[in-house]
Amino acid sequence: MSSKTRDGAVLPKSLEPLRRSKEGVKNASLAAAYELLTEAGLSGVSVDEVSRRSGVAKTTIYRYWPTRSALLLEACMQFAPRLQAPNTGTLRGDLTAIALTMAQRLQNSRWSSALPSVIDAAERDAEIAELQSRQHAGMMSAFGAIAARAQERGELDDSYDASELTAAIAGPLFYRRWFSRQTLDEAFVRGVVERALSSRKNNAGPRARDSVPSKSGTKK
Repeated sequence: MSSKTRDGAVLPKSLEPLRRSKEGVKNASLAAAYELLTEAGLSGVSVDEVSRRSGVAKTTIYRYWPTRSALLLEACMQFAPRLQAPNTGTLRGDLTAIALTMAQRLQNSRWSSALPSVIDAAERDAEIAELQSRQHAGMMSAFGAIAARAQERGELDDSYDASELTAAIAGPLFYRRWFSRQTLDEAFVRGVVERALSSRKNNAGPRARDSVPSKSGTKK
């Protein structure tokens, strides 16, 4: 049997220690680590607390993961939500879809509450920095797929850097979630997309400028 977190991640249901397989022991430890991280941030995760919550002995946890950071890295790789690239057929549609998904997760996902503590710890812990780097790579991969399809359709120049799209969309959303702490409503999110498209058009080559679809779906 299994249960789900608020993020939709499937977590294994605890079993009696003597009945657990190796896989069951590892899954219980990973699930406990991820639950603690999303409940209290990085400072709320300790091997002692993971052991208490999962029912797995500390010596067993250390047998599989030599450090707390290694445990967290694998837990997040298994349970943290992944950003998927939509395919609506237009650059505007794809950016709107992914931006709305990001905004929803930033407001409702426990992972978004834990992420600032991960970013902070990444400044001093190489293993946590690896976790943060992998999370960033996952986001870049989604935007990269959107950019690649837009280039195939002629909506972006072949030389366009997908990281510019990532910054133009993610930057305002992250700022509003963690700094100004204002609501990420749909009107704001759609405005972010329109400003990103406008900036891209102003800096694009002739081929891309001529192929930017308007809101009505016709090319300008």
